[in-house]
Amino acid sequence: MNLRDRLRGLLVRLYARRVEGHLDHDQVPKHIGVIMDGNRRWAKAAGSTTAQGHQAGADNIGEFLGWCSETDVEVVTLWLLSTDNFDRPQDELGPLLGIIEDTVRSLARDGRWRVHHVGATDILPSGMHNVLKEAEEATAHVKGIVVNVAIGYGGRQEIADAVRSMLLDAADKGESLDEVAEKVDVDLIGKHLYTRAQPDPDLVIRTSGEQRLSGFMLWQTAHSEYYFCEVFWPAFRKVDFLRALRDYAARHRRYGG
Repeated sequence: MNLRDRLRGLLVRLYARRVEGHLDHDQVPKHIGVIMDGNRRWAKAAGSTTAQGHQAGADNIGEFLGWCSETDVEVVTLWLLSTDNFDRPQDELGPLLGIIEDTVRSLARDGRWRVHHVGATDILPSGMHNVLKEAEEATAHVKGIVVNVAIGYGGRQEIADAVRSMLLDAADKGESLDEVAEKVDVDLIGKHLYTRAQPDPDLVIRTSGEQRLSGFMLWQTAHSEYYFCEVFWPAFRKVDFLRALRDYAARHRRYGG
């Protein structure tokens, strides 16, 4: 590393400390959702392979959760693999699935996080399903941050699965469609979401400069605040995280009012 890079790194660290020093911890979001975008573009810019880009993105997750643990964040949802991602070429999808499995195992081994899968299980390979089940069981006792790993996740799919679960539950109780229609409301559907019993995201961060939801937690983010960051996910730094928290704290949440 040359002198210029060292000086730049020092200035970034000093700036991060300054931002952190002015952060109002009473205004820290309890649940943060992250659309981790830009792995492939980061790899292309760095002259690396797509797999190396995905690995670099995975390597950044542990640091990000560490930053969250320094605040009062209670739940983090990481979008690792969408339902649409299964349409990618097999030569990219195969290594990506392996990287995600290793990431889930690493989160479980860490000992600080309670891992919870959000997504459709029926579209996942059996190996992935087993890894997720083992991670959830191994961390069920952990009192730290709940880390939702959104794998095989799509917002529309989640709502469809919630409605299906609600109807099947009613059928098991012997209720008619008229009886179900009479009592259905947003709270009832919410009880059948992947994130049931969890608070909705207060803040959603999307990296890489894209400014769209792409189907991320469509139901839960009705009143969430969004922070769009230009940096690619593998290059997302603590100072970027602190800027997102500072921006969130400066907003006046209206919840539709």
